[in-house]
Amino acid sequence: MHNGTPSGTESIRAQNLSRVLTLLHRRGPLSRADLTRLCGFNRSTVGALVAELSELGLAYETEPPALKRVGRPSPLVHANDRIAAISVHPDVDAVTVGVVGLGGKVHRRVRYDAGSLPSVTETVNISKAVVEGMQTELAGMTRVIGVGAAVPGLVNSTDGSVLLAPHLQWSNEPLAAALSTGLGLPARAANDANLGSLAESLFGAAVGASDVVYLNGSASGIGGGAMVGGVPLRGAAGFAGELGHTVVTPGGTPCHCGRRGCLETEVSLGRLLALLGLNHADQDQLEDAMTQNSSPALIAEANRQLDLLAEALTNFVNIFNPGTIVLGGFLGVLHSFVPGRLESGVSAGAIGGLGSKVSIRRAALGTDLLLVGAAELVFSGLLADPASVGSL
Repeated sequence: MHNGTPSGTESIRAQNLSRVLTLLHRRGPLSRADLTRLCGFNRSTVGALVAELSELGLAYETEPPALKRVGRPSPLVHANDRIAAISVHPDVDAVTVGVVGLGGKVHRRVRYDAGSLPSVTETVNISKAVVEGMQTELAGMTRVIGVGAAVPGLVNSTDGSVLLAPHLQWSNEPLAAALSTGLGLPARAANDANLGSLAESLFGAAVGASDVVYLNGSASGIGGGAMVGGVPLRGAAGFAGELGHTVVTPGGTPCHCGRRGCLETEVSLGRLLALLGLNHADQDQLEDAMTQNSSPALIAEANRQLDLLAEALTNFVNIFNPGTIVLGGFLGVLHSFVPGRLESGVSAGAIGGLGSKVSIRRAALGTDLLLVGAAELVFSGLLADPASVGSL
């Protein structure tokens, strides 16, 4: 661009680049004809934008599959999935690190089992060691532009500091700053459930849904989030969505929050692992173990947990009236273990027949869920201003 280009024109160009790259990132490969239709731009404008994204290394074109119709088919435009982020997910039993490319492509995921609660320093050191072991994958990337962290706790999204992660015993920890220093890249952090909800809305079971309740179950408990009218529910201080602290058993098991019978104390991964004789497991390992060891005691515990989860979900249906409920982590495994039990419970309990109208789905992204969500923290700035890749 010439130096004399009006700032208004520059701003429109940046917005147009953002529109095209965001579509490619979220929808996958699209033809120029698709982009013309979706963006409302003319063909020459789309051509120029695709050419600029290609020059920036953010997109590339391939020949389309052969179609039996007259006329020259439009080339397919792809987001460059080798523009990548490092994703980090610390939990009470492990630190998981991944390399995620544009389009939500997970190139590599490594789960490092922790013998004890990982501190922030240990989380950074584990992340560094895992990244060093990923040099083959990283050498194949066009660019690694930052680090995103998904944390089971309250996170200040402005500076990536963790105000409180009770299960990890973290309080006022500058996680993003520590990861940035340790890995030599810009870093951001946010609550894991909010990031899981975002990932499922962009790439998974909640694509196109505007009213969604999302719950994720992990070793550190149950986190949640709600999308209302297409907007994530944030709350006055940004910490809305602590759905794991809905009481489902009054006077039940003590919870670290000070109350008794919270959803995350009664519906827990630890209770399932104890019956399976396991110390820890990711959701794939849990599912395999539950399928192979479906003892009467395990079935009874799964039914108990599903019935209590149905109580909580009924409350959420009555409060938020979602069209879709998405269950991630071990909650998705539970849902699949006894098909239909949750639906029956929610259908019977919700007012006005709302429970029979809600779709209860397992998170589609599986063990990649939180890594994909954490990468969105990194990609958001690039998607907003693709030309900034040159200055990253």
